[in-house]
Amino acid sequence: MRIESVDFFYLSMPRVTTEADGSQDALLVRVRAGAYEGFGECEAAPLPSIAAFVCPLSHGACQPVSASVLGQSVEGPADIERIAQLVAYQSMDVLQAAHTWSGIEMALWDLLGKSRGQPVWQMLGYQRSHPKTPYFSVLFGDTPEQTLQRARQARASGFRAAKFGWGPIGRESAEIDREHFMAAREGLQSDGVLLVDVGQIFASDVDRAAERLPALQQAGALWLEEPFQASAYACYRALAERSGSVRLAGGEGAHNLDMARHLIDYGSVGYVQIDCGRIGGIGPAKAVADHARSRGVTYVNHTFTSHLALSASLQPYAGLAEHVICEYPGSPKPLALAITTDHLLRDANGQVSAPERPGLGMQVDLPALAGYVVDTEIRVKGRVLYRTPALA
Repeated sequence: MRIESVDFFYLSMPRVTTEADGSQDALLVRVRAGAYEGFGECEAAPLPSIAAFVCPLSHGACQPVSASVLGQSVEGPADIERIAQLVAYQSMDVLQAAHTWSGIEMALWDLLGKSRGQPVWQMLGYQRSHPKTPYFSVLFGDTPEQTLQRARQARASGFRAAKFGWGPIGRESAEIDREHFMAAREGLQSDGVLLVDVGQIFASDVDRAAERLPALQQAGALWLEEPFQASAYACYRALAERSGSVRLAGGEGAHNLDMARHLIDYGSVGYVQIDCGRIGGIGPAKAVADHARSRGVTYVNHTFTSHLALSASLQPYAGLAEHVICEYPGSPKPLALAITTDHLLRDANGQVSAPERPGLGMQVDLPALAGYVVDTEIRVKGRVLYRTPALA
């Protein structure tokens, strides 16, 4: 099979706000080769990701991603890795290339699985898809009372674990943050698993991050996620030496395999969280899972958008029975839910699993997305490089 076309669909809610909710827009990718098509999703701003695929040639190391993808043969996983290396080399100075390629790579795994009649996790070498325990992923409220209500909602929805992220944390005093942590603990009840994500708010300030540790310990938080910028490995390590019972988590900001490895080896995280829509797709995410396992670090998926992305995020560690924590979008926008006709629902034990169906096992619902399409055209020197494709 040869890659005949790569289509990007820029989708968005009618109104997008500054809240840290990645489900407000999406970049859906469709790849066609032979009689098959596969779908993926980029986790990045849609417009620059499209531009990285079609941008004019700047020089040998700054070629559009399309130059490495279109026309390539794809018969097995080795071909996906070969194309990945070509993209990395030919587009090394196109800094959005990793995000653009991530969605394409996902779609290629989906396409290949459909052509072989195999789920992606099986092509990765796993014998079965083990169930994962999902945590309800939601933002902190603007007030401790709102955080309390969201924690109660998570518990009422049947989730024993919940992650609260971003919001006001780190923007005011450590005491106000403590009120939010304790509100989340109260809402989850004493046996709930509390996870905290502060969205890189402390940049590289270890002391400010450490001021929150006593309150996190008091609230019984399992982890503190992304206290620093993605590559601030020394800061992660310094805080890990002071964090006690609260382990550090991070990795969603890793744009390649080495960034994730460094976070494990030098940053001393206890949990590494990988987003297949950012790191370069499913293949490098699987390599991170293997490395994490060898270092005694727990692998966790990262996703906050559609169930297509959720399925992709489960594939790299579907076969690891001992790595059971799974991020599960708690309150995604209607757009994210509309992308697929089916969703990964919890079973009788409250767990979710990567699908047994071929590819990513999800049915994309293109007609349902008509109202979310952002009509877009990229034109250079009078030549149209990209125009929104038809959904049909």
